Amino acid sequence: MAGTLEELFGLEDHGTDVRTEILAGITTFLTMSYIVVLNPAILTAFPDDNTPGGIAISGYGPGEIFQMLAVVTILSSAVAMFVMAFYANRPFGLAPGLGLNAFFAITVVGVLGVPWQTALAAIVVEGIIFIVLTAVGAREYIIKLFPEPVKFAVGAGIGLFLAIIGLQAMGIVVDDPATLVGTGQIASDPVAILSVVGLFLTFVLYAAGLRGSIIVGILLTTLVGALATFLGLVEPGVLATDAVRNGGFDASRLASAQYDITPLAGAFLTGFGNVEAFSFALIVFTFFFVDFFDTAGTLVGVGQAGGFLDENGDFPDIDKPLMADAVGTTVGGMLGTSTVTTFIESATGVEEGGRTGLTALVVAVLFLASLAVVPLASAIPLYASHIALVVVAVLMLRNVVDIQWDDFAHAVPAGLTIMVMPFTYSIAYGIAAGIISYPIVKTAQGEFDDVLVGQWILAAAFVLYFVVRTGGVLSSAL
Repeated sequence: MAGTLEELFGLEDHGTDVRTEILAGITTFLTMSYIVVLNPAILTAFPDDNTPGGIAISGYGPGEIFQMLAVVTILSSAVAMFVMAFYANRPFGLAPGLGLNAFFAITVVGVLGVPWQTALAAIVVEGIIFIVLTAVGAREYIIKLFPEPVKFAVGAGIGLFLAIIGLQAMGIVVDDPATLVGTGQIASDPVAILSVVGLFLTFVLYAAGLRGSIIVGILLTTLVGALATFLGLVEPGVLATDAVRNGGFDASRLASAQYDITPLAGAFLTGFGNVEAFSFALIVFTFFFVDFFDTAGTLVGVGQAGGFLDENGDFPDIDKPLMADAVGTTVGGMLGTSTVTTFIESATGVEEGGRTGLTALVVAVLFLASLAVVPLASAIPLYASHIALVVVAVLMLRNVVDIQWDDFAHAVPAGLTIMVMPFTYSIAYGIAAGIISYPIVKTAQGEFDDVLVGQWILAAAFVLYFVVRTGGVLSSAL
């Protein structure tokens, strides 16, 4: 079996082995499995919630819709990762993207009042456009237009993005009305206390050269949380799933999944009956733009961390992983979920040594295995799995050494790319800042001839996107 896998994925050629790839796949799964619960939580319409929008289906309660969406999340993710594994042979995990699902549920369905079926139709159209553009090489061409400093800055920007996501989940960074962000109650919050201990334990294991240190750190932190709950030191649900009780385990708190997804699957077809051409085009444009550059940024940034980029900072054969993303988005929309994209958590598996599609295959299989009992996908607490994000964030910051900081035309776009990503919670916005600033600064330095026409067009496209997205154009058109 091992020999077949080595030959199928070319493990020896990529300097890896079956054990390393499986370990990397488990690591990536542990860090992104939260999406199985979080995506349905965002997309489901809860009548008692003050948040507008979401998917509501007549005759079904929020709990049933939540479980349908969990199943759809798993299936669409698995399809995308099978394409990534066998077609692209790259170690990236894919699933419905955060931010895009919130835009789908809250902005498009809630604020703008677009039927959720029509929003799904926009997702399917976006996916088909992606498939066509990827097949003809247009997406790869556009990504190659990224200025060199932006390509080299994306990894560090994603690192800071990962860090703020991880630190927030761990209770170390919290909201602050005065300063936007602040320090959590590290000495009194059980989640923050255990997270800090787990984080430094993982750092120690990694520094000691232990293979699988990130997985070990996540699992040990999870076990300590479960033990503290079992012994009654904290309330159930704080450090472990509600199923773990003081002195026991309550299996009744693990609800069974709703596997009948027929109310969601194919609903996009009815969505085309509610289409107004201009407004529908704006929605597709917005989904398209964010997904395109989120995916591009993730592939380039994680690719840099994994040593996949060539001497020019380009990702060879990037059209193949892009096709996995395009197929995932199309299938996801058809099944009933928002845009599928490549996850930045893939960096955790790459850091563990994942280099081929076998890593993606392992993640896909684990996603499908979680179908057995959907709620168990969240058995690893968010704070524990996100320790991996902070560890990887620290490691990804080393990418800044590739940037020519003494050249202002490199320093400005690189610096903006790195800063804007975490502060706006968007990979696409960080890339936009870098791409818009590059031709401007280059021209100011008297190096107009060094800027490609395509780079000016790309910068102009981003300006147009910001006008549509933040200038009220979308809301006024609907």
